[in-house]
Amino acid sequence: MAVNGGSPAPTGAPREQCADAVLMVRPAAFGYNPDTAASNTFQPREDPRASDAAGQARGEFEQVVRALVSEGVSVCAVDDSATAPKPDAVFPNNWLSFHEDGTLVLYPMQSASRRIERRREVIEAAMRELDFKVSRELDLTPYESQGQFLEGTGSLVLDHVERVAYAALSPRTHREVLAAWAQALGYEAVSFTATDRAGVPLYHTNVVLCIGARAVVIGTEAIVAADRGRVLGRLRSSGREIIEIGHAEIESFAGNMLELATWDEALGDSRVLVMSDAARRSLRPEVFAQLSGCTDAVLAVPVPTIERIGGGSVRCMLVEVFHAA
Repeated sequence: MAVNGGSPAPTGAPREQCADAVLMVRPAAFGYNPDTAASNTFQPREDPRASDAAGQARGEFEQVVRALVSEGVSVCAVDDSATAPKPDAVFPNNWLSFHEDGTLVLYPMQSASRRIERRREVIEAAMRELDFKVSRELDLTPYESQGQFLEGTGSLVLDHVERVAYAALSPRTHREVLAAWAQALGYEAVSFTATDRAGVPLYHTNVVLCIGARAVVIGTEAIVAADRGRVLGRLRSSGREIIEIGHAEIESFAGNMLELATWDEALGDSRVLVMSDAARRSLRPEVFAQLSGCTDAVLAVPVPTIERIGGGSVRCMLVEVFHAA
């Protein structure tokens, strides 16, 4: 399938692994989405009927915004529109991404109820407030009509320095779209299968893998044996420290982290690793010590309502916005 804006990106310029700015969408109608629960085992099987889940989610959202700003990360927080309720709007990283060469990508999403989250005013706000200049737009959404999907940086975990795109195949992540994305952006695609304890494919790659500037967090236990050595070998070749977690940590969203760039008066250019409080508490002391030794600061924010009902965590709430190299 031909896609709009599909010419390969230039590959010669050095790349930054960590963005210093993020786009977020303030939820207006957060709640349980039965359409997504079918393929997301982190969501409950039935509506938990939480009282004021939308209000609690908005409070958690604001805590994340304040925490990021306090660490020096630039945040563009855009209000979700009140019309057409969008229970998963707080997870915008599934429908768009901004890249250092000025590429904007729009992604095909499995759930029809989520496609209305794609709003031009959200993109325009990020461009305006975070000074992102679009040089080309890659529109992969036509794949939806083929029943093929790639849900942004949920499906993709990117090593920008090595230019490798890791993707755990699932009902939301298809090889064909991954190949088209990799060709257009000039990345090597590394696909694999990762499952939960019951052998069900994990819905997104970013619940099992996080790549920072100096370390990789990977849920090795979840990757099927046939793929495990190949994936670990490719990750090790980047020279980063490998930090392994298991199913218990994955289930607490410890794979769902994101490292961002910031600036500190004492440290100068520095890195902050962002995760949820549940993820932080799930890590064994020796694992957390290893992890914190590979970054400059760790930021853990409680988002229990968003995790329990939405089946996603802090990383899912953040769209990295890279500035032109």
